[in-house]
Amino acid sequence: MKLNWDIRTRVLFVALVPTIVLGLLLTALLTFSRISDLEDALNQRGRALARQLSATAEFGLFSGNKDALQRLAASALSAADLYGVAIYDRDGSLMAVAGLQVHARDSDTFIRPGSEEIRNVSSQMLRIVEPVRYSRSLDDDPYTLTGGPATQDQTLGEVVVLISRDTLENRKLNQIATAFATLALVLAGSIALAVLMSRSVSTPIRRIAQAMSDIGRGNLTTRVPVEGGGSLRRLSEGVNEMAAHLAIARGNLESRISEATLQLRERTEEAERANLAKSRFLASASHDLRQPMHALGLFIADLSRKEHSPDTRMLIERIAASAEAMENLLDSLLDISKLDAGVVSSSPRGFALGPLFERIGNDYTHAAKERGLRLRVRPTSLWIHSDPLLFERILINLVGNALRYTPQGAIMVTARRRGGHVLIEVRDSGVGIAQENQSSIFVEFVQLDNPARDRSKGLGLGLAIVRRLADLLYHPITLRSAPGRGSVFGVMVPMADAETSKVPQGLQEQDLLGRIIVMVDDDALAQESLAGLLRAWGCFVVASDSLASALDALEEMEVEPEMVISDYRLPGPHTGLDIIARMRERFGATLPALLLSGDTGPETLQEATARQVPLLHKPVRPAKLRAALSHLLGPRQNHHLPEA
Repeated sequence: MKLNWDIRTRVLFVALVPTIVLGLLLTALLTFSRISDLEDALNQRGRALARQLSATAEFGLFSGNKDALQRLAASALSAADLYGVAIYDRDGSLMAVAGLQVHARDSDTFIRPGSEEIRNVSSQMLRIVEPVRYSRSLDDDPYTLTGGPATQDQTLGEVVVLISRDTLENRKLNQIATAFATLALVLAGSIALAVLMSRSVSTPIRRIAQAMSDIGRGNLTTRVPVEGGGSLRRLSEGVNEMAAHLAIARGNLESRISEATLQLRERTEEAERANLAKSRFLASASHDLRQPMHALGLFIADLSRKEHSPDTRMLIERIAASAEAMENLLDSLLDISKLDAGVVSSSPRGFALGPLFERIGNDYTHAAKERGLRLRVRPTSLWIHSDPLLFERILINLVGNALRYTPQGAIMVTARRRGGHVLIEVRDSGVGIAQENQSSIFVEFVQLDNPARDRSKGLGLGLAIVRRLADLLYHPITLRSAPGRGSVFGVMVPMADAETSKVPQGLQEQDLLGRIIVMVDDDALAQESLAGLLRAWGCFVVASDSLASALDALEEMEVEPEMVISDYRLPGPHTGLDIIARMRERFGATLPALLLSGDTGPETLQEATARQVPLLHKPVRPAKLRAALSHLLGPRQNHHLPEA
């Protein structure tokens, strides 16, 4: 098992464990050695007493003098720790006894001649048996009355001595207590020394570790106190030097980042100013360009309603086609501007794909045949959940892109179910797109195969609009393509339930005959063209270039307008939205209104959206204008036209 100890604990462990083990071993060894010495000393003392008594009792046993032996035994009790003395003759008869009575067992009463015995009879008593042997000194004693010579080394009896072990046990206890006290003192000193040493080692290391942690958190002003010597000192100095270098490096990096940020801010502001100038220029140029284009389109529509010779009719159609191409380019710019301004909102609902596919087929089959292509739109009964108008624009742009970049072959539009979604694909057999270029084709004004900027191939805004609309609707776009093998663009859309979804009823164009419409436009050409087209549709038009003149004309004719159409940019401080607001104050807040503008800037779009006024950008196609008027005017009621 791995121990997650800090350095201080490790130092203490290394310092204390060997000391404790060694101290315990030495204490145990010395204590047991000392106790053994005490045991030996007691045994030696007891043996010496027993031998002394044995030598003294030799004559008494030889002569059988019990009184002398008794006195000897009694006098021996004066020795320290001596509890009892007994003297036996050779036959085992007790000759003298003093102190405690000591009787050996029958089998232990006598000892073999010439032997001695030391035995613990209890935990408090030591029994020592010493034989009394015959010595030559008795042979020379003139008072010795023996019948014959004594046998050399003959045993006369034995002396039994009882020595108390209390003093020994007390000394043992004192020795053990002294040993443990000494061990405790040694261990306490060792622990104190180990703690002191561990602090001297671990404290600098812990300071270094804390400093490294602070440096890691970005506090490069942290410094470690340089103390001690050797490796710890070099380590502290190295950490401080590292922190100083890091602080310098961070200062340099922050300085470089500040400089880069300042440069980036300046360039960003410069780009924003350039973009703002571009937007203003585009809005101004667009307004100036859209005014005559708007008038041109209305004049062409009015002109096409009249009778003409075949040559004139063909010329009018070519002029209309050129004007329509220009309008398509301007509309693409307008769509990008609307999406960037964030004024386009979606209204998803369930609808059938079949009618949309049918319209695509009807609208683009002729254009495909003119290019020598085959357009195949597979019928489908699937329903999807999306915004019908925005999704139709996505599909139209994909089909138009396929038509422009397919020199020969076919184009196919299909829809397939993918789980809970529907994958709508537009496939072509065109030039294809290399893998490294597939992400750039969704950028504005990027046309990979149009270096000459042929206007028949558009401006390069179709796929950019597709990307923005798909992001707005949260529909993923897929692309599979390879050079020379065509392209497959796909849109993944949630599937809708056909049983719970309803097909919205289309707007029915109302009869415009006799509708009283006030229009305000300061451009004489645009005013004349729009008034002429409205009158051609049967409307009663009050045209003017200002609010005051329009009100004067209405008052003179004694009529109330049913609708107001105003250009956004007008002379003076007021805009078309101000004109509409004043007219609604005069003739009711529900008065239908339509704003026309040649400005493509996001400010106009956002302001019109905020005031809930429909906005059509110039040039306005007649069909789109008529549909807007029919929708805003609603069902026809009884109207009384002024007398001419």
